[in-house]
Amino acid sequence: MKTVDSINFANKRAVIRVDFNVPLNDKFEVTDETRINAAIPTIKKILKDGGSVVLMSHLGRPKDGPIDKYSLKHIVKTVSKALGVEVKFVNDCISDEAFKISSSLKSGEVLLLENLRFYKEEEKGGEAFAEKLSKHGNIYVNDAFGTAHRAHASTTIIAKYFDAAHKCFGYVMAGEVASIGKVLHDSEKPFTAIIGGAKVSDKILIIEQLMSRAQHIIIGGGMAFTFVKAMGGTIGKSLCEDDRLETAKELLTKAKQKGVQLHLPTDAVIADNFSNDANHKQCAINAIPDGWMGLDIGVESAKQFSEIIKNSKTILWNGPMGVFEMSNFEAGTKAVAEAIVKATALGAYSLIGGGDSVAAINKYNLSSKVSYVSTGGGALLEYIEQGSLPGVKAIEG
Repeated sequence: MKTVDSINFANKRAVIRVDFNVPLNDKFEVTDETRINAAIPTIKKILKDGGSVVLMSHLGRPKDGPIDKYSLKHIVKTVSKALGVEVKFVNDCISDEAFKISSSLKSGEVLLLENLRFYKEEEKGGEAFAEKLSKHGNIYVNDAFGTAHRAHASTTIIAKYFDAAHKCFGYVMAGEVASIGKVLHDSEKPFTAIIGGAKVSDKILIIEQLMSRAQHIIIGGGMAFTFVKAMGGTIGKSLCEDDRLETAKELLTKAKQKGVQLHLPTDAVIADNFSNDANHKQCAINAIPDGWMGLDIGVESAKQFSEIIKNSKTILWNGPMGVFEMSNFEAGTKAVAEAIVKATALGAYSLIGGGDSVAAINKYNLSSKVSYVSTGGGALLEYIEQGSLPGVKAIEG
């Protein structure tokens, strides 16, 4: 894998695709600097070599050209502070002014271009637009894993304009690709995949892919009720995709055929309303009374799942076990998180991916106690489903 460590950037100008799509409050202040901080080591390596850097990113989903609230000018101060270097900014990404500033950058200087998505050509993967962006540097670095599943101009098409010696991964991308590779191709057995979240339809492909690799697949969250109903259980007014009942049955059959143990919850914490203040109690997951809904896995399921996890050598976690944002329905998700930490301490490799799983592991301050926390979300899932991503292929060839 070719990374920034393979290149000496002395007197070179690197154009880096970063993921600075960060949340802003009403005063346009950055409220979560995680993505900015993740990119800092890559930028610092290039500057330490004696190179200069042109940063490009998107922010939000602007529909019709430039919109002030989506301007990257709002994050310049935060990036400068994180980097310890005064970052220059230009209010366009392919204007004459932008090229004038980027071409005159001195060693150690950093320029941030305006939001790429102010141009429709970015998301369309426009070749002419990508070629223009490529003129900002003589080495292309992709460090935006969160957008690597999109064949956008700045994440994929731009790589065509650099030969193999002049394009590479940044540390964020390299870490993500290596961690997924470890789980998919070098996993020590037993390998357990924990798949949660609301919908079976969102996770069909990933479950099918994992069946050829994992020994155990644990299903939790709202999607579990579709499986329970497919098996003839009563689920009250729990979340269910009635149009996916046959799909759920097929997945259960496939798991059996492949010798994969697909584990469903046996009990649930149910409530008479979708609220933390609702009346709640435990019951068998296949006997939920009318008017009640399942909002978490029950105590017995949490114990069973924890035992499987603690005996695993490779663990992938994507999706919570319940509505963990509400304190009365977080016990299942917390138990899974703690079991993963225990397994990791015993030598297992654990990869946490997907927005809600990351939010959960951070909520319980356990991110430093697992092997790797992916920043990718959708990109991670697609990587597992497809075996690679457009942004990865563009560098690896």
